[in-house]
Amino acid sequence: MRRNRADNDANHTRLTRRAALLGGAQLLFMGGLAARMRYLQVDQADQFRLLAEENRINIRLIPPARGEIFDRNGVQLADNVPSYRIVMVREDAGDVAAVMERLAQVIEIDDETRERAMAEMARSAPFLPVTIVDDVSWEVVSKVSVNAPALPGVTPEVGLTRVYPRGADFAHVVGRVGRVSQADLDALEDPDQVLRIPRFQIGKINVEARAEGLLRGSAGTKHVEVNATGRVMRELERREGQAGADLQLTVDANLQRYVQARLGDESAAVVIIDCENGDLAALASAPSYDPNLFIGGISSADYNPLLNSKYRPLVNKPVQGTYPPGSTFKMIVALAAIEDGIVTPEDTAYCPGHLEVAGRRFHCWKRAGHGWVDLQDSLKHSCDVYYYDLAVKVGIEKITAMANRFGLGIKHDLALSSVAGGLAPTKQWKRSARGEDWVVGDTVNASIGQGFTLSSPLQLAVMSARIATGRAVTPRLIKSIDGVEQPSGAGEPMGLNENNLRQLRKAMYDVVNDRRGTGYRSRIIDDTMRMAGKTGTSQVRNITAAERARGVTSNADLPWERRDHALFVCFAPYDKPKYAACVLVEHGGGGSTAAAPIARDVMLQAMAGGEPPLEAYPKSDRGRIATQQEELRNTAPETAASAEGDDQA
Repeated sequence: MRRNRADNDANHTRLTRRAALLGGAQLLFMGGLAARMRYLQVDQADQFRLLAEENRINIRLIPPARGEIFDRNGVQLADNVPSYRIVMVREDAGDVAAVMERLAQVIEIDDETRERAMAEMARSAPFLPVTIVDDVSWEVVSKVSVNAPALPGVTPEVGLTRVYPRGADFAHVVGRVGRVSQADLDALEDPDQVLRIPRFQIGKINVEARAEGLLRGSAGTKHVEVNATGRVMRELERREGQAGADLQLTVDANLQRYVQARLGDESAAVVIIDCENGDLAALASAPSYDPNLFIGGISSADYNPLLNSKYRPLVNKPVQGTYPPGSTFKMIVALAAIEDGIVTPEDTAYCPGHLEVAGRRFHCWKRAGHGWVDLQDSLKHSCDVYYYDLAVKVGIEKITAMANRFGLGIKHDLALSSVAGGLAPTKQWKRSARGEDWVVGDTVNASIGQGFTLSSPLQLAVMSARIATGRAVTPRLIKSIDGVEQPSGAGEPMGLNENNLRQLRKAMYDVVNDRRGTGYRSRIIDDTMRMAGKTGTSQVRNITAAERARGVTSNADLPWERRDHALFVCFAPYDKPKYAACVLVEHGGGGSTAAAPIARDVMLQAMAGGEPPLEAYPKSDRGRIATQQEELRNTAPETAASAEGDDQA
């Protein structure tokens, strides 16, 4: 049936409307698609480009150059030198065992090294280089290069490694570096990624470890193109890192070398401190060791003798070692008493050779006693009874408070490992540490630096500097960082009675310069370099009543381990102190015979800035000293070498 015109018009209208709706939907879809494409290709182009680049570009770290270390005069103590190594890439080598065999015919490779390298290659990706031998000479590099056609996959590489040109002289000051261990990483909460670089070196002890954050620097980066398996195809970009800071220490390399040579075979420690600014001019521990042995990993043959030696060469005796200070502690007891007004320097006490306290007899080193003595005589003769009596009057709390003021029982803040705090005991300490009450006998023992009292040579040197100046001199080891001077350790006045300090210094002067002083044989006769000091001997064994009755066994007749420690503290020049020092000789016997001669020699070396004139020594000593100076010149050729009554208390 034929439709009328009205129906046709209605159908046409409906079709037009549907076409418009469909066309609008299509247009909307195409517009949305275009907008999305624009967003992805234009707005997000950088992000997707980065994602694509990361599939073929790796960012790798470049180890920074470690900061160098110098002495106070610019002498290098720790340096970075090129280090050559031979590496092998497994996939380039093909038959690894055959190539390794040919390499062993070109250079020397022991069985242990070969097995280690083979095992490392077996667990590494085939395209990664594995070190076969490290720290090789240029001659070895040359041999490998010449034989390259027969050694596929084997190439020499160069990097930087640490070296210590002064060797054993600074092992206990500068310290050493070593490869990063898992223990090193575990000890850090958020380890720097540079520490994960294979064979990266990190400070292990002393300045190298304590100043690690300054010396390490920051890593650089390089962008390398890699293929789908991760093999490096080419380097695209390199950004160098920042080298570590250079450190200048306060120590004098020549003085340090002389002191180490002067100590010779002794098990001993020497600390020399500048009274003007607290700079540690020398910090020597003997015997020492060569830190260069540890850089690439020390062998058992080299390490076991160091570990098992009874002289403990690995211990930094000036700061780690704590010892009964012996009679060097008497100045603290005297100051505690006279500053508190309990006695005056002129007051006397009678020494019959012993003192009865709480039913126990405490002996003086001189069996017959010293008779009537005042402060000056008590120090000059090192009378024990005088200090027993003072200590009972003043009490341990005031003695310990004075000890703390002079740096004893205090852990000094230095860039060294395991700095000991020593022990200046109190009643509360004994209750907490021992679960016992303090008794008067403990105070008597402390009065002569025995009993619980312990001090390091560093602390005793600081004590001497504070006595010499009346200022709270603080030890300083780092002089500057990248040329920026560090705060001085000169210290502020301690607020003590200057007259009391003057009396104490005069008594120390008499110890060395009065004929009856315990240190007289180690005097300096040059008036511009006169020395004041105090001898000390600390017991390491108990002397029984039976032994006293038959006569105390001399140190010379005892095994080395049972002999007394010998100490000497001093400052010079007397009228204008420049240096203070402490010398300790483990199991050396008497302070006046073992420690004082060393102290005189090192102090003269410090004051003279080199080998002192023979005229500074007494005439009777000059022949022996001239011979000693010649021997030390041969031992320490880089320096102008210098030389050098048994204290029983």
